[in-house]
Amino acid sequence: MAKRGISLDRILRVRTLQLGLVQAAEMQAHEKVASEDALRHRIAQLVANVAPEEAAEHAFSFIAAAHFRDRLHQSAAAAEQRVKMATDRLHQASEATREARRDQSAIEKLIAREDQAAVIKAMRALEEAPPTRRNRHDPC
Repeated sequence: MAKRGISLDRILRVRTLQLGLVQAAEMQAHEKVASEDALRHRIAQLVANVAPEEAAEHAFSFIAAAHFRDRLHQSAAAAEQRVKMATDRLHQASEATREARRDQSAIEKLIAREDQAAVIKAMRALEEAPPTRRNRHDPC
């Protein structure tokens, strides 16, 4: 039983470390989603701000604005794709965190069950032990 307890403790330490690593990966995924979303919003603001000037007299400025707007739309599409990929990674990281928590709690339950079994075994050993001799003190 002592060897099994040591192995369960070791497994619990490993699972706790794995849980910490998975939670760190999930936090990084949250930060990545926030960063990509901020980039997407910034590109959307730039697209909204690029409009042909009313006082523009040259067709060259219209062509340049159209080209810039087209490039911004391409960047916006790429940003949407990056947000989608980051969100998918976030969902995967969240699922990995849930699995790591489930594994860790299973090990904790096994350790608790082992402790309960040890307590019950000790109680039964005390019940089955021969009665102890009592010291009788005569009145002095």
